[in-house]
Amino acid sequence: MTPSTTEYASVRYLVDDVQAAADFYTGHLGFTLHTYAIPAFADVVRGPLRLLLSGPASSGARATPADAAGPGANRIHLVVADLDAEIERLRASDIEFRSDLVSGPGGRQILLADPAGNLIELFQPATTVSSTPS
Repeated sequence: MTPSTTEYASVRYLVDDVQAAADFYTGHLGFTLHTYAIPAFADVVRGPLRLLLSGPASSGARATPADAAGPGANRIHLVVADLDAEIERLRASDIEFRSDLVSGPGGRQILLADPAGNLIELFQPATTVSSTPS
């Protein structure tokens, strides 16, 4: 897994109201709206930080195990170029996954946990992603 220096540091936040969350971050904390797919999803950016705001109907929320699915249950989001290869590599090291592979309009993802139980999302972007409305 090779990190890219040209990408945002991304964190997925599970929220119960995507519009309210986007309004909060853009209205109060200096973030700008990057992608708008409300009510399911939006992402906001501030400098190198990208917050993925995933509502209950989003693929990000659907990928989450029930015991970690409530608003406020968060995870780091690692973008990978070849998700299938990463899954194969990690399974060969006896890493267990916490979710099935889930596909959505923005890409594909799967979850694993660190030794302390913190969720980690591996995400392969789709070739095209919705952009902010005009």
